[in-house]
Amino acid sequence: MEEHIDENVSKNFIEEAIEKDLADGVYTHVQTRFPPEPNGYLHIGHAKAICIDFGNAQKYHGTCNLRLDDTNPSKEDVEYVDAIKEDISWLGFKWDKVLYASDYFDVIYESAVKLIKKGKAYVDDLSADEIREYRGTLKEPGKESPYRNRSIEENFELFQEMTDGMYQNGEKVLRAKIDMSSPNLNMRDPIIYRIMHQTHHRTGDKWCVYPMYDFAHPISDTVEGVTHSLCSLEFEDHRPLYDWVLRELEFEHPSRQIEFARMNLNYTLTSKRKCLKLVNDGIVSGWDDPRMGTLCGMRRRGYTPEAIRDFCDRIGVAKANSVIDFSLLEFCVREDLNKIAPRAMAVLRPIKLVIDNYPEDLTEELDVEINPQNPETGTRKVKFSKNLWIEADDFMEEAPKKYFRLSIGREVRLKSAYYVTATSCEKDENGNVTVVHCTYDPETRRGQSADGRKVKGTIHWVSANHSIDATVRLYERLFNVENPSDESKVGTFIENLNPHSIETLTGCKLESSLADAKPGDTFQFLRLGYFCVDKDSAADNLIINRTVALKDSWAKVNK
Repeated sequence: MEEHIDENVSKNFIEEAIEKDLADGVYTHVQTRFPPEPNGYLHIGHAKAICIDFGNAQKYHGTCNLRLDDTNPSKEDVEYVDAIKEDISWLGFKWDKVLYASDYFDVIYESAVKLIKKGKAYVDDLSADEIREYRGTLKEPGKESPYRNRSIEENFELFQEMTDGMYQNGEKVLRAKIDMSSPNLNMRDPIIYRIMHQTHHRTGDKWCVYPMYDFAHPISDTVEGVTHSLCSLEFEDHRPLYDWVLRELEFEHPSRQIEFARMNLNYTLTSKRKCLKLVNDGIVSGWDDPRMGTLCGMRRRGYTPEAIRDFCDRIGVAKANSVIDFSLLEFCVREDLNKIAPRAMAVLRPIKLVIDNYPEDLTEELDVEINPQNPETGTRKVKFSKNLWIEADDFMEEAPKKYFRLSIGREVRLKSAYYVTATSCEKDENGNVTVVHCTYDPETRRGQSADGRKVKGTIHWVSANHSIDATVRLYERLFNVENPSDESKVGTFIENLNPHSIETLTGCKLESSLADAKPGDTFQFLRLGYFCVDKDSAADNLIINRTVALKDSWAKVNK
């Protein structure tokens, strides 16, 4: 059944361009591609590109390919290819085909030869530094290489020798012959092929010359049948070169490049080089460390694909770059988990609560909702007994007026259970409270009093005789500054690390219903936030990651 596109819904500029091209008959269908380089793990910024590339293909009943840009074998690895596939699938998208830029190496090479034979490309002997010097500046035109006017025959022969491995890396390059005085620096005879004696993860040692991205990209798009090549905004200045390549190669149905603003998320690092340093230096546990801005890190932390897609949708598609507040992403995560996460009780910093007048040998099973937002999930059994665990900060021996939790002589509600009143406490040699004694009112089962009296405080608890031990990791943002990459103002990104980005708590107590929790399972721990079972967890060593707190406390602390 064909999806109806509501004409009254406002469209972004990409959708307007696609619909105009379809209406004008420029293209009869829509085909897009997502073209990451397999030299690192995908991050939250890639999620926006994935949603745009795959989302537009879905909307217009077209196709979207995953095309790995493997034109630089010195930095690429099969590990990254597999990770990219996993992340896209996790986000909920399906590609039509998995392709590689290397699939087109033959046709790209033939295209370079065609430009040489047209007098539109030449072999240059200048060094990389000399090419930069000759290039000029934004205010001054470049100057032509002394090798620019070699004959077509000489260029063809030299390029063949480059291909045959007769020269070392950097000794020669192939450049497009365009305009050294162009106001667009990308059009000043850009390099389109370079020598690289490097084994490729797919083609082995077949090639020792490899195309530059700006040359391979338009050719791969068009040969593949891509109609709309959707790129981030930094490629806007490269579009004239994209169009020049396709025009000079005389493709009958050239692809169209359209640029959109990339996602810049504050307090987040997305530079692959810098992220790799964090990993290699052991500052984080790996690419999937829950503090990282990678999709695998966010998945491990407990973020849901639905929340990330919602986040990308809320941001929208713009033509100008902007910085998005991390709090919006956390809001989307909370909103999604609130709907789907089962509730549970956990005590992270436990002290004992003993109900002195509760029967010693009695254990009750209370029926508690699994998720109040979704009544269809039903109820779970929670055990209640004489000895409980409560949070250390839920008790104060002498409390101020606005403290509504447990204190001597004060009555509070135990969530879904009874009213209790603290009577005394025990302390260790350092003066820390270890045990609180209280009495309960048996007429207040399920947290309601027969006489209608009200209490202002409700605290959670876990039955001490039925609790499960766990290690809980509390995560905060990895950096203390909004733009950790801006080293001109705030020092190196290493100096901007948040020393409190992780706190590991051992001896935490969880309710018994979590006994069968598996890695990846998410929960809302009442009053504490949303949590996810870590991949390193085992039946005898439960490890829990905090996904996000119930409320945004970061903004308050870091005003």
